[in-house]
Amino acid sequence: MITAVRLPGRHPTRSVKPGPPREPPKPPASQPRPTWRTWLLPVVLVIVFLVLLMRSQPSPGVSVSYSQFLGKVNTGQVKTVDIDDKGAVDGTLEDGRKFTTQIPTALDNSSLEQQLRSENVDITASHGGGSGLGTLLAFVLPLVLLGALFLWTGRRAARTLSGGLSGIGRSRAKIIEAERPTTRFVDIAGYEGAKQEISEVVDFLRHPERYALAGAKGPRGVLMVGPPGTGKTLLARAVAGEAEVPFLSVTGSAFVEMFVGVGASRVRDLFADARKRAPSIIFIDEIDAVGSRRGGVRLGGNDEREQTLNQLLAEMDGFDQSSGIVVLAATNRPEALDTALLRPGRFDRHVTVPLPNQAERAAILIVHARGKTLAPDVDWDVVARATPGFSGADLANLVNEAAIHAVRAGGTVISAQDLDSARDRVLLGRRETSNALLPEERHAVAVHESGHALVAALCEHADPVAKVTILPSGPTLGATEQLPEAERHLYSEGYLNDLLTVRLGGRAAELVAFGEGSTGAADDLAGATQIAGRMVRDFGLSPALGPVGYASGTPQRLGGEPPEAAPQRPYSEHTQRIVDEETTRLVRQAEKRAVALLREHRTALDDLAKRLIIHETIAGSTVLDVLRGQPTADDDATTAGGNRTPR
Repeated sequence: MITAVRLPGRHPTRSVKPGPPREPPKPPASQPRPTWRTWLLPVVLVIVFLVLLMRSQPSPGVSVSYSQFLGKVNTGQVKTVDIDDKGAVDGTLEDGRKFTTQIPTALDNSSLEQQLRSENVDITASHGGGSGLGTLLAFVLPLVLLGALFLWTGRRAARTLSGGLSGIGRSRAKIIEAERPTTRFVDIAGYEGAKQEISEVVDFLRHPERYALAGAKGPRGVLMVGPPGTGKTLLARAVAGEAEVPFLSVTGSAFVEMFVGVGASRVRDLFADARKRAPSIIFIDEIDAVGSRRGGVRLGGNDEREQTLNQLLAEMDGFDQSSGIVVLAATNRPEALDTALLRPGRFDRHVTVPLPNQAERAAILIVHARGKTLAPDVDWDVVARATPGFSGADLANLVNEAAIHAVRAGGTVISAQDLDSARDRVLLGRRETSNALLPEERHAVAVHESGHALVAALCEHADPVAKVTILPSGPTLGATEQLPEAERHLYSEGYLNDLLTVRLGGRAAELVAFGEGSTGAADDLAGATQIAGRMVRDFGLSPALGPVGYASGTPQRLGGEPPEAAPQRPYSEHTQRIVDEETTRLVRQAEKRAVALLREHRTALDDLAKRLIIHETIAGSTVLDVLRGQPTADDDATTAGGNRTPR
């Protein structure tokens, strides 16, 4: 980026009046450290290594044995020898060649000197270890250089820790002041209530005088709670983009350190930075990493976590309300947070960010489809109806998988078929083209899925069938997809009974067609048993127990007791026996109903199974035509699906 700089100078037409003397120029900045200092220590180490290597090299010459040496002395071939105190011999022969040998110290070599003198050999002696200074350097210099190397690497590591060892306790928050994210509230589809509550915090920091006239005080903290992938961090990025005040972002794990007291120091440093930039916003993502309950049994690090949490509690309750500091936090585990952190005065607002409803899913899909080329047959309302329980992250992944599927098919335009295939991949797994079924297995899967589809079409309260397939995907050999007409929030007893009947429709079809069941209904039985158990325990839909609920999976209120504090089974063994009997009764009753329906429509069951074997995938309208006895054209096109009853 090029910045224009105005140079000082005189105006050509304006006279200059004398004024106060100018301030003395600032001293020039310190000169940068010479680069040769960086390379000095490595060069010295290399030189010392070469010197030691040269010292360790043996003397030039041919190595001979001691016997050969004595033989050459006796024959008068040796001219000079140099013997050190360790018995090493360096010598020269009469023809000028050099040799080396070693005198054995275990032998009696007293006659060697007389023998050398008798042959007129020039004898000299030397100290094998070299000079005293050389020996000292050989042993001390490597230690000194090794210590210097450790000191050098330690200083380099200290400079990377934000100013040395003192930087360990510094806050690791990312401060956003000038260059703000481009995300705004208009880029977030749905969640109007959550955006309103959070935008009020931003508006309070922008215009505190408006709230002061009404006597209103701004919230000190806002806690966003919701399942993973619902957009809590995205809302925080939108706050950073919308706010005209400094935004300090940090994760809860940034406070956790192996050193006791470091986390508390980072909390103090974080709030000190926020006070310097007040009014400001502090965002702590995944606050459960630092704000979990105190007093529990943990394997190590308990003191450090409690000190960090205590410091966070003190900072949130201690800073001046007029300073304009607001703490924004996000978590998907509210039951793990400490009760002292959730009280008013620290986190005054608890904003729930739930899974999006059908209208919000359609709006989210439109946002994620920006910049992509879509076919005219794409209907986002249909896709939204087919994706109940999807979070914003799941929907983004769905659109991306559809784009990948379109490219894999050789196109660049996303069609409804691409979205349907992407949804199948997300929910069921990759299509197993190499998983070839035996003919009898293929027939069994077709009968099983035909049973699900026919029972769903015959039950009054069941969701309409959208697609039936016997193509293996992931662990499933086939699937029956049901598309809800509207998103449900309450489920009647009739809907749950029909749901149980549809679940057992596949097993009932096997009993009707083959007279026996198979292992393919294992997942159906597990799901039906779970639904029946909740009908008895949680919903009070059993006449044997009456209007008594023993809910075990009830979500905990913020600040309530953790789930592990509640008993696992809040009823007696006798009640458990009744629950088991009623669960079995409901499942058996649903199976008998499914078997009766399929026996009554046995012709439709066989006809639909044959169509599945031929076409592998049929639309929901074909199921209705088969029940009416109407002939249908070959149609293996699929429509968007929703709830599945996998094989």
